[in-house]
Amino acid sequence: MKASTDPMTVTAFRSSLPKAGVRALLLAAMTAVSACSMMGGGPKLPPPPEQPAEPDKGDPQARFEAAMTLWQQHQVQEAEDAFKSLVQDFPDLSGPWTNLGILYAKSNRREMAIGALTKAAALNRENKIAFNWLGILHREAGDLERARLAYERALALDPDYALAHYNLGVLLDAHLQQPMQALPHYRAYLTLRGEDDLRVMAWIAKIEADARAAEPAPEPAPPTAAPTPETTP
Repeated sequence: MKASTDPMTVTAFRSSLPKAGVRALLLAAMTAVSACSMMGGGPKLPPPPEQPAEPDKGDPQARFEAAMTLWQQHQVQEAEDAFKSLVQDFPDLSGPWTNLGILYAKSNRREMAIGALTKAAALNRENKIAFNWLGILHREAGDLERARLAYERALALDPDYALAHYNLGVLLDAHLQQPMQALPHYRAYLTLRGEDDLRVMAWIAKIEADARAAEPAPEPAPPTAAPTPETTP
């Protein structure tokens, strides 16, 4: 028998049921709609937008070596740009900051050099090269105590660091007027360098000569009594 869609037929069917039956039919209909929604019959939400992929920054070691090659080939501006790009992409690496600071120092941009090398030393507290260069820059700026501390830090990290011995010796001798304290650093520099440096040898000779000249003259020996002739009884 074909189902009818006549409203009168539906009304007659509903009125012929008891009230409890009507409520049961309504509840069943609502449950069916809810089930259809859970099974995917409802509206679908759009998928979340895809996050843009992070750009490939390349291998930092390979990029560092490429920048070093540019520097060694005297392409200084290109090397500086390469190190700037490295510290932007990998700000936690000490090496690029160190070399960028040295490039700044060699082009008389002292404040920028101090900033870059301070960053390098903060990232790697065992970066003796950064501390040695900080000593040079602080000495040039007239901050002699900071220079001394930086050189001493470099030597604490590596007691055989010849350049730090040389620089600390110059600081003590020529700037702090403590030549006797400079002397062991000059000697260590010559030993570690493994070859003669006539300038440093001359400085050592002068310090030693000045030290000898400053020594008090020895007191003359007390006069001895004149010998007396022997007497015979």
